[in-house]
Formats: sequence, C-alpha cells, structure tokens
Amino acid sequence: MTESTRDRAVAALYGLAIGDALGMPTQMLSPDEIAARFGRLDGFRAADPAHPIAAGMPAGAVTDDTEQALLLADALIDGDGHVDAERFARSLIAWEEDMRSRGSLDLLGPSTKAAVEAILAGTPVDQAGREGATNGAAMRVTPVGIVVPSDDLGELVDRVAQASAVTHNTTIAIAGAAAVAGAVSAGIDGAGVSLAVRTGIAAADLGGERGHWAAGGEVARRIEWAISLGEPGDPEDSVRRIRSLIGTSLATQESVPAAFGIIATFPDDPWSACLAAAGLGGDSDTIGAMVGAILGACLGTEGFPAEALAIIRDVNGLELETIADRLLSLRR
Repeated sequence: MTESTRDRAVAALYGLAIGDALGMPTQMLSPDEIAARFGRLDGFRAADPAHPIAAGMPAGAVTDDTEQALLLADALIDGDGHVDAERFARSLIAWEEDMRSRGSLDLLGPSTKAAVEAILAGTPVDQAGREGATNGAAMRVTPVGIVVPSDDLGELVDRVAQASAVTHNTTIAIAGAAAVAGAVSAGIDGAGVSLAVRTGIAAADLGGERGHWAAGGEVARRIEWAISLGEPGDPEDSVRRIRSLIGTSLATQESVPAAFGIIATFPDDPWSACLAAAGLGGDSDTIGAMVGAILGACLGTEGFPAEALAIIRDVNGLELETIADRLLSLRR
C-alpha cells in the first residue's frame, strides 16, 4: 500500500462525511427554502430549529449517511471483507434505537426500516430487501469500494450486492450502489475522475443484473445522461439542469445520477462539488456524501480545506484514518 493509496482511502471517508455534513441542514428543503435560510452556501451550517429532520444539529454534524457507512465498515471488518446479513440488520436496528433515545429524527429510511424488521421477524435475507429501490445502499457503500479493488468488477459488484441485499436487494438499488463503489475503488487504485466515472458506469451495468427486478430507468444510462448535463464552464446552469431534469429525491435512479452530474460539473474541486450538492435540495446530504466519497477517492485529502477535515473530526469524534487503514488491510 502506497501513501497515495492510503490518502485516497482516507479522503473517500472524509469526503463522504463532508458532503453529508454540508447537506445536513439543507436535506429535504426546496432550493428557494435553502436560499432564504442560508443564502449562498460557503461552508458548514447548523440546521434550522424548525428543520423536519435535522433540527438542533450543529454545523459540521454528519447524518445517517456517514453513520450507516461506518456501520457497514464495521461489518466488513468483522467479516473479513464480507457482510453477515442478519448481524448487519441487528446493528442497524440498534443504531436506530440509539438515535431515537437521543431524540434524533434522523432514523432509518423506508426501505431499510421495512427490510430489517422483516429479517428480524424471520423473513429470509434474500427476500427482505426485494422492494428496496431507494438510495440507502448507495449512500453507505463507500467502504466496499475501499475493501475491493477495481480490477475485477465482477467480484466488486458481488460484494456490493452482498452488502446491499439486506435492505436493497433490487436491480436499481444494487446498480446505484455499484456505481458509487466502482468509482471509489477505481479512484483508490489511482484512477483520475474520468476513468473512475467510467468504471462506476460499468459497475452499474453489472449491478443492474443483480437482485430482484424493479421498475425504473437504467441507472447506468441515467448517469451518462446526468454527466452530459454537467458543464464545468457553466456550473450554475449545470446545477439547475441536474436538479430539474435528473431529480434529487431518495430514488436511486435520481440521486445517484445527480451525484455523477455534479462530479462532471466540478471534476477538479471536491469542496465546491459538495457545496453544490448541498444546495440542490431534496436528498442533498446523500448526494453530497456520494460526491465527496468519489472525488475524495480520486483526488485525495488535498481536495478539501484542512479546516473542513478538522471540523468533521472535532464535531463528530470520528477516527476515519483508523477505519480507512482497517478497511485497506482487507483490500486484495
């Protein structure tokens, strides 16, 4: 493992957390509401006291996107690179109970909640997630991209499917998660942004062959469309097109392509890309998390302000360097 490899893995986790925290106070708001509350976003902001999900969360705090990604990281580490589905389901339930006891409204998403309750009630794992087509698998999949190299996409997508099946065992959800994991893995292997994006699209095509069929546009083709809308020379219009044409909802076939569209608009500037994702509205924290993870994997920690890295550490008490090292120890 080279120092560059380690830095990219660390940056993937920090990028995920940075994009998540920037989008925390804007999630599920409209663009007009974001502008009225924050003006032009230029950094971390606390959530409005009346926010429907994140009320009371301080500036720089991460949400379920980062916390569930770290739960998956723990599952991969405990399973020597594989995920024990029932154990992971129980960890998700325990996490939600802890969040609820702290008065948080940032709980399990609809697909994840339904699936883990079904598993605990005795439903077979391969059946529990058969309706899950939202973006919960994609938002937390970055650790799989750190564990599995990109030179064998079949193996990578198999691991993505294994990690996703607990809650999101559908063609759409696995395709979206595979796109993110493929791009992250390629970045850690040394790929630039363009190659990482192409790897993500190829992984999405393979992921679309896994899981239970779900109605909806092909994720890989929608990523290609979103990329075509991203123009670095005109970022404001690009963001507007991505928001209005691709969409920013919890649906995998909207939020994952939207993330790739933002990456195409800001391919050399992870910090600006995460800020733009936070300003999208809708599921902005998840889109920001995916943007930050992919660009972090491609460009390393230097792509983010040192102050932003420090805020993530200080506000959330995360030891992301240690987690990255443990995940990389499984990469083979």
